[in-house]
Amino acid sequence: MGHRKYELYSMDWDLKEELRDCLVAAAPYGGPIALLRNPWRKEKAASVRPVLEIYSASGMPLASLLWKSGPVVSLGWSAEEELLCVQEDGVVLVYGLHGDFRRHFSMGNEVLQNRVLDARIFHTEFGSGVAILTGAHRFTLSANVGDLKLRRMPEVPGLQSAPSCWTTLCQDRVAHILLAVGPDLYLLDHAACSSVTPPGLAPGVSSFLQMAVSFTYRHLALFTDTGYIWMGTASLKEKLCEFNCNIRAPPKQMVWCSRPRSKERAVVVAWERRLMVVGDAPESIQFVLDEDSYLVPELDGVRIFSRSTHEFLHEVPVASEEIFKIASMAPGALLLEAQKEYEKESQKADEYLREIQELGQLTQAVQQCIEAAGHEHRPDMQKSLLRAASFGKCFLDRFPPDSFVRMCQDLRVLNAVRDYHIGIPLTYSQYKQLTIQVLLDRLVLRRLYPLAIQICEYLRLPEVQGVSRILAHWACYKVQQKDVSDEDVARAINQKLGDTPGVSYSDIAARAYGCGRTELAIKLLEYEPRSGEQVPLLLKMKRSKLALSKAIESGDTDLVFTVLLHLKNELNRGDFFMTLRNQPMALSLYRQFCKYQELETLKDLYNQDDNHQELGSFHIRASYAAEERIEGRVAALQTAADAFYKAKNEFAAKATEDQMRLLRLQRRLEDELGGRFLDLSLHDTVTTLILGGHNKRAEQLARDFRIPDKRLWWLKLTALADLEDWEELEKFSKSKKSPIGYLPFVEICMKQHNKYEAKKYTSRVGPEQKVKALLLVGDVAQAADVAIEHRNEAELSLVLSHCTGATDGATADKIQRARAQAQKK
Repeated sequence: MGHRKYELYSMDWDLKEELRDCLVAAAPYGGPIALLRNPWRKEKAASVRPVLEIYSASGMPLASLLWKSGPVVSLGWSAEEELLCVQEDGVVLVYGLHGDFRRHFSMGNEVLQNRVLDARIFHTEFGSGVAILTGAHRFTLSANVGDLKLRRMPEVPGLQSAPSCWTTLCQDRVAHILLAVGPDLYLLDHAACSSVTPPGLAPGVSSFLQMAVSFTYRHLALFTDTGYIWMGTASLKEKLCEFNCNIRAPPKQMVWCSRPRSKERAVVVAWERRLMVVGDAPESIQFVLDEDSYLVPELDGVRIFSRSTHEFLHEVPVASEEIFKIASMAPGALLLEAQKEYEKESQKADEYLREIQELGQLTQAVQQCIEAAGHEHRPDMQKSLLRAASFGKCFLDRFPPDSFVRMCQDLRVLNAVRDYHIGIPLTYSQYKQLTIQVLLDRLVLRRLYPLAIQICEYLRLPEVQGVSRILAHWACYKVQQKDVSDEDVARAINQKLGDTPGVSYSDIAARAYGCGRTELAIKLLEYEPRSGEQVPLLLKMKRSKLALSKAIESGDTDLVFTVLLHLKNELNRGDFFMTLRNQPMALSLYRQFCKYQELETLKDLYNQDDNHQELGSFHIRASYAAEERIEGRVAALQTAADAFYKAKNEFAAKATEDQMRLLRLQRRLEDELGGRFLDLSLHDTVTTLILGGHNKRAEQLARDFRIPDKRLWWLKLTALADLEDWEELEKFSKSKKSPIGYLPFVEICMKQHNKYEAKKYTSRVGPEQKVKALLLVGDVAQAADVAIEHRNEAELSLVLSHCTGATDGATADKIQRARAQAQKK
């Protein structure tokens, strides 16, 4: 079992308390450390307020605040690096990395009544969870504090005191509780309490003193009062190994220490002054601890920090072990030696290189060196291995450079964030699991904006994904600095951000508004190019009139309507109308809206503006749309006529009065004659009367409404033809001289396909229309005679165009001769 321990940092945090006297929580992935001196457990210090302190992993102070709330039972970090402080009353207070209070939530009344005995913060694929043991020896948990759903776990039969140890498990995507009561283990899920037995457990166990679950919830370790450590799968179905550490005293901490996909299993156990690494090897690895230490389980090892140092203990990666073990003949080891000899200008470099090439392992050697470089913490060792890889690549024809370049980039990023002043001691494996995007978010969370931007530019990340997001976060932090004026903050943000793609000024303005800086939010919105983003926030800030101006500037009618409806609900009627008067475009759009939705409001708008012309039009529409009774409709038309007179539109007023007369007359006609007259036009009314045989009534109506003779003759001609009353039509044609001539009679008869009647009127058609009339009834020969008599070239051409085939051949010849004679003359 190969493990190694190296120093991450020499801590310079000047702790005033021993770690054993504090509540301690350290976040994984090289995360921050929180300390809360816990006076509630020390009578002599009961009058002293505790201080909550937050440090980076290198001991750099991030926050310090006096604790003014209730007694705290447990601290823990969420996956988003928020500090969860679980109080005795079941209230969980949430703080940011810099000690800023974020929110709080309660774990329920049952927890409040029975108090909290113990608590655990745990992480699953769904988020960060909280599990609580109450004074009634019942468990309550929430698997995701971001979406709080409390589950009260089933009761453990006969449990009268707190379990000797317990932990949370995540199996089949569900959070469980595993607890030990004497020699018995119980597994709680949301439905039942099950008794479980670890397979292959050594006899004589009367109590379990400590338990540990691996980082990925796959494995479980149990420390028994007999000094044995049982290691197996978290499902308790398979035993991996067992180790007798010959120490029966309960350990302070026990955590798993194994890298991903490793076949070796190891657990780190810590007592006051001793650290032991045990696994399936017959011997343990032991370290003496000079001071109080705290273990932080990681994906690929364990972080160990004390008052003076911060170290990392992990299983040696395969590539590193192959290269650095004594007398190694691995390809990577030979390549490293070859490169060192080459730098000394020694002939041995060629010998080592030939040996690797003869075995055909040069590609493997380069890959081993690249991989081992990733797992080294010291930059000088990284450089040495990467130089060896680069040296080996020179003797390969087609070695793809991607892995080498990527490793150089990754190590440069890792070395930057591992720096003492940054204090994020990520390993290569942790970095790959965390992803660059999350690392950037964590740098932003620490307000390390310049470093985050440098990393984005170095890795050439897309702007929206990298620099613009970081600048937006910086701007949101900037608006919280209340000691700087609104003008200066807005100017600084605009100078830094400019028109950076992907940056939303409205989001920054929303943050400013959330911080109580409304005027700053408005100034920031001036830089927002998208009106659709400006307007909703302005409405939220009660700046509705400014929102209306912005919406109108955008030209987006939907946006204007949104603001108008908001203003209508926000302002009283008078102020609303006054606001509209100052915005012609908004007023026009609102009128359009009212035409279809709120007619009464439209009338009020016209009244307020003394717009009598539109009021008249409104009442005319209302007379048709709303009223069924004739009296109501006439009254609405009278109101419209009065409005038109006020608008000095006499034509519209008189037309409206004529419509009122027509309506009354149509109602009388319906009463006297029956049938449907109401709402017909004047012409249709006359036509209906004629069709009904009421010619005198039709003529009287025409006189009353001064219908011109020509129009009346057309109406009567059309109606009689539709009735096919040819006798009445003939009488009508002889009643007096036709003001429209007699060609229409020919046309209307032919339209009804009655050539016989049409021929009756051809003789009465005037000379200028005679040819056309004869052609309509099909008398081409006579039409030709008339055209020749008139000596009219246009008429001759017209007749000629109607000549068809042999039947009209003689007529066509006659026309051609007449044309020839005319040309001779």
